[in-house]
Amino acid sequence: MIEFGPDMILYILEIVIGGLLVGVGVHFVPVGGAPAAMAQATGVGTGTVQLAAGSGLTGLLSAGLMMSVTDNMLMIVISGAVGAMIMIDATMIVGNWVYIYGVGVPPCSAKVDYDPITKEPQPPYISPGTVGHGIPTVSYVSGTIGGLLGGAGGSLIYYALMSINENPGLSGFFAIGIFVVNAVIASYNIQGTIEGFHDPKFKRVPRAVQACLVASLIIGIFAVLITGGA
Repeated sequence: MIEFGPDMILYILEIVIGGLLVGVGVHFVPVGGAPAAMAQATGVGTGTVQLAAGSGLTGLLSAGLMMSVTDNMLMIVISGAVGAMIMIDATMIVGNWVYIYGVGVPPCSAKVDYDPITKEPQPPYISPGTVGHGIPTVSYVSGTIGGLLGGAGGSLIYYALMSINENPGLSGFFAIGIFVVNAVIASYNIQGTIEGFHDPKFKRVPRAVQACLVASLIIGIFAVLITGGA
């Protein structure tokens, strides 16, 4: 059983930092919801939490695999971040294949006149009655960053819990729960769809940081107490 002391504070701090990374990372992921599923909005055609959870779970699996090889925290966090990044990147590129070759629409954004990265004008490619479609370059880069942050956050949470009880099942169970809580908070903050860091809704990140900080701190304390006494 873990006793209250420097170790407990460190584990809680790691969980809080991981939760913040997850909450912020969700804001980078381009999510278009149902409109995007019909190629009427920019982003991946699914919900914020579903997309974040998918990449986050992949990151946790990557982190778990790395923990079977080494106990170096940096290597574990990097492994989780890269795993989540690959998952979200694969999702976005396959989505673009469907939009481009299946539906026949070019990736573009209605939130900016020019892609911040390629400088390509966006309005000429937007179909009438839509607010963009596909995953343009700026959204793809933003989603990659979001995957890295979310995967790193989830891996850090998992590492902290594993350091307490060395039980992969229990640690994974709590890590997934903490990840989803922060993803849901970020989703409520976004309130619908978001295209990435160029979207005006991205300015809401400070509010998400405050909410995720409080939630992660409370959940982190209980997670450490429960898993430490298991």
